[in-house]
Amino acid sequence: MAVLAVLIPPLMLGVILLLGRYEDLVLPPRPPGTDLPESRLRSLGQ
Repeated sequence: MAVLAVLIPPLMLGVILLLGRYEDLVLPPRPPGTDLPESRLRSLGQ
């Protein structure tokens, strides 16, 4: 049981990091200028 308590958190972290990489590979690249938050875009009048 102690081994599971030690192994589960790093495994969960690895899964989260892999999902982030998977998302980067699957989603199409964003057009330039869209890296600002949506609220910031509204304040710029776009």
